[in-house]
Amino acid sequence: MKLLTVLIAAGVALTSLSLYAGDVSGVKSVYLMPMSGGLDQYLAVRLTNGGFVQVVTDPKKADAIFTDQIGAGFEQRLQSMYGEKKPSDGKVSSASPDDFAKPATTGGSRGKGSLFLVDRQSRVVLWSIYATPKNKDAAEMNNLATKIVDQLGKDRAGKK
Repeated sequence: MKLLTVLIAAGVALTSLSLYAGDVSGVKSVYLMPMSGGLDQYLAVRLTNGGFVQVVTDPKKADAIFTDQIGAGFEQRLQSMYGEKKPSDGKVSSASPDDFAKPATTGGSRGKGSLFLVDRQSRVVLWSIYATPKNKDAAEMNNLATKIVDQLGKDRAGKK
């Protein structure tokens, strides 16, 4: 009986964790960061035509952010768009534990096929895909955007 209770509790905990970590059904509006090859423009068209999410031009109105890179550079851009994530206590210190978690370099290269849908508030990656174009011509970028949005739609429908 105790084992059954433990298994049920573990199942409930895992279910709620997976729903939070990958649940894109609550995303109603997205902001698209500039992407390699102008992919953000093609995604804007496909997402808008898909009808299940609204594309916004004001990052403060977005539930989530589409980006082709994450890391320190992305965090800095979020900082400039939204301001400080954590409230300051007013104390000045020479180093905090967070300072050691940041990489020494930010890297300037754009993504190489990975796309991420990041929750604006929690900054958790809600969804990701790896998809590369064969080339950078308009038809191929449009096909790639269609593939990405179709997969997002399938994954979104699967979570309901």
